[in-house]
Amino acid sequence: MAACSALPGGSFKGMGSVVRWAVAIAVIGAALLGASTASATTDTVIRLTNESSYTRWADPVETGPIYAAPNFRSRRVGRLRLETPEGYPEVYVLLEQLIEPEGEEWVRIRFAGRPNGKTGWVPRERLGTFQHTRWSITVNLAQRRMRVFYAGRLRRSFPVGVGKPSTPTPTGHFWVVERIPVPNRASPYWPYALGTSDYSTLSNWPDEGIVGIHGPYGDEAAIPGAPSHGCIRMRAADVAWLGPHVGVGTPIHVLAR
Repeated sequence: MAACSALPGGSFKGMGSVVRWAVAIAVIGAALLGASTASATTDTVIRLTNESSYTRWADPVETGPIYAAPNFRSRRVGRLRLETPEGYPEVYVLLEQLIEPEGEEWVRIRFAGRPNGKTGWVPRERLGTFQHTRWSITVNLAQRRMRVFYAGRLRRSFPVGVGKPSTPTPTGHFWVVERIPVPNRASPYWPYALGTSDYSTLSNWPDEGIVGIHGPYGDEAAIPGAPSHGCIRMRAADVAWLGPHVGVGTPIHVLAR
């Protein structure tokens, strides 16, 4: 009984409130336990990228199928590859991550290939460390203009040359997969070339017809304009700024207008 003397008033007067508090705590605890148990039976989906102010990307650490759904029994829609056609590490944009109740993790990715716009799922362990960029690029074909953003804010705007009507620059959501300094001033690509995930309408191009962003191809007077076979041409001074700033994984949105 000595222990009860510590209750308010030194008697049993406070026991009713204590009991009510104990019951309330028990009910809340049961509710929380129930919520935890329920959540443990469903998948957790994490958005990784908004492809504007924040984009995650990764290189693969092993090859393997890309699936239509986060399930080894689903249809195969592609295959992870370790290198680009030019021998650089391949880059995949990461859209979302799914964590199953048993702990299995899947990642939905954008991957390059014909036709453009491919997405699919791969097991998390087949991708390396998640990287991120806050840069993004928008190219408006009708305006012949590129806009470069950092953390969603406009940093620079440049005139560009785009594909001629017979060989247009494809529209869609792409990303930088290669960043190549070009030190030779005699090169038509000088001073920088950025390989993208965008595939040209010309399937007979070398290296599978990948669209690039590069120097003026010897004709700055054609910029802005539509002089190319699908690539995006920039004035030398402009691409000299762009190349060191944006890295692989940077999203590129090519808009018709």
